[in-house]
Amino acid sequence: MSRALPKYNKRRVGLIGGAAAVALSGAVIAGSALAGESSDDNGTNARTLAGPGTISCPDVAPRLPAVPASAQAEVDRNLGQLDTQIAEADQRLADTVGQGGPNFVRNAILGPLEDKRAAAIDRIAISIGRTAERPAGLEALAACTLDAEGAADTGEGAGGDGGEAAVPPAEDAGQGADQDGAGQEGGNDAGDAGVGTISCPAVAPRLPAVPASAQAEVDRNLGQLDTQIAEANQRLADTVGQGGPNFVQNAILGPLEDKRVAAINRIATAIGRTAERPAGLDSLAACTFTK
Repeated sequence: MSRALPKYNKRRVGLIGGAAAVALSGAVIAGSALAGESSDDNGTNARTLAGPGTISCPDVAPRLPAVPASAQAEVDRNLGQLDTQIAEADQRLADTVGQGGPNFVRNAILGPLEDKRAAAIDRIAISIGRTAERPAGLEALAACTLDAEGAADTGEGAGGDGGEAAVPPAEDAGQGADQDGAGQEGGNDAGDAGVGTISCPAVAPRLPAVPASAQAEVDRNLGQLDTQIAEANQRLADTVGQGGPNFVQNAILGPLEDKRVAAINRIATAIGRTAERPAGLDSLAACTFTK
C-alpha cells in the first residue's frame, strides 16, 4: 500500500499538470485572438480619424518660363509659400473633420487656399514681368481639389450624410441665427445684418498722380479691391455659425489681405513703369472685422 500510493499520486499530479497546461494554452490563444481583434479595431479607428482626405494643387514651377536672375529670389520665395499654403490647408482639413455643413471644405479651406495661391502666383508673374515677358495663364493653376479619402468625415461624401450627421446641433444653431434673427444670442440678433462687416483702408486717396498710360490698369485694380471686399462680406454672411473662433481671420480676412496685396502691388507696378513707384501702399492691405 505504501508503495502503490506514490504511483497513484504521481499519475494524479501528471493529469492535473496536463489539464493546467491545456487551460493555459487556451488562455494564451484566446488572449492572442482578443489582442488581434483589438489591434484591428484600433487600426480601423486610426484610419477613420486620419482619413479627411488630402488637397491637391497644380504644380506651378514647371509652368514657368526662364526666370531672370533679378527675379529668382522672389520667385523661389513665393514657390515656397505655395508649398506652405498646401501644407497648412491639409493640416486645417485634418483639424476640422466633422465641422460645418456640406460646403464647409469649399468655403473654409479650398476657397481661401485658392485666393492665397492666386496672390502668390500673381507675385511670381509680376516679378518675372519686371525684366522679361510676363507669363500668361498661370492664374489657372490657383484652384485646388480635395482627394476625398475621408469624404464622409468632411461632409463632402455621398449626400453629405457623414458631415451632416456629425454636427446637427451646430448646423441648426447657425441656421436658426440666419432665419430667426431677433432674439438670437451670439451677436446675430439683427438677422443677416448682424453678421458684422469687413472694413478696409481706401487705396485711391493714397495714390500719387497717376500717369495716363497707367490709368486704365489702376482703375481696373481699384475696382477689383471693391469687388474683393464685397465678396468677403458675402462669404461672411454665407458662413455664419461655421468654424471655430479663428474662422473669420483664417478663412476670410487672411485670404482677403493676400488678394489686396496682389491688387495693390499691381497698382504700384503700373504707376512705377512711367513714374516713381509709390511706397508704403502695402500697409493698406489688411482689413478689420466689425461685429
